[in-house]
Amino acid sequence: MAKNKHITEPDVFGYQVRIVRRGKESSRYFSHKLWGNKSKSLQAAIAWRDQMLVVLKGSRTRFLKPPKNKTTTGVTGVSRTIKYDHRKDKSYLCYTVFWVKDRKSRNKTFQVGNVETVTADDELHAFRTARIFRSCYEHSIDHDLQFDESKFAGWKKLRIYENAELRAVAV
Repeated sequence: MAKNKHITEPDVFGYQVRIVRRGKESSRYFSHKLWGNKSKSLQAAIAWRDQMLVVLKGSRTRFLKPPKNKTTTGVTGVSRTIKYDHRKDKSYLCYTVFWVKDRKSRNKTFQVGNVETVTADDELHAFRTARIFRSCYEHSIDHDLQFDESKFAGWKKLRIYENAELRAVAV
């Protein structure tokens, strides 16, 4: 980290410290006159910045806030999550399925939609789709078959779980 990151000198009278986390700014101005001289005000600005970075430490995220109510669904490998996108200031309800392919962990997210507008039918549809996705994966593993996730493309418009052939595989 640069020695004086977050610190600017907006005028000849002092230093300004600004730290932004999750869209909220923490800032403070350090006057040369108040602190005695330019060197002391810079030292005070650095000390305050370092303290604030410690206080705000868990607040730094790139895109998403940690989900507030990440829960499992009772189905192995399927979880329900609310993801927050701070760029759009919206929360999205998702069902995520976890599985392993070629010795690597994979996941498939079935995004239901904005939590403010999602309906119970939309949520049930995503959950049932995620559950059948996981069941098909488990069936493939149990029978030494290659798992084909392409059947789930366009899942929002299809009721894949109503397919008798897939239901037979999932049971």
